[in-house]
Amino acid sequence: MATKPVKTMEGEEQRLHRIRITLTSRNLKSLEKVCADLVSGAKEKELAVAGPVRLPTKILRLCVRKSPNGEGTNTFDRWEMRIHKRLIDLHSP
Repeated sequence: MATKPVKTMEGEEQRLHRIRITLTSRNLKSLEKVCADLVSGAKEKELAVAGPVRLPTKILRLCVRKSPNGEGTNTFDRWEMRIHKRLIDLHSP
């Protein structure tokens, strides 16, 4: 009969820890700064870093009539909000 291998705590402690950080922001400059700070901090601690991976930007659009009461010419305001997203993977031994 074959026996099953027994799990020990030593094997569990030595496995690879994976951390996935997802960052979202409307301001691109601040998002890039935070990504750079996280990556530089992880490299100081000698962690393996993958990223930042740039995910597609979500663009939320809203089209609104300019006139408050409906009279006059049909003119519209077009508003837009961009949501930028970054993904960072950290691997610790």
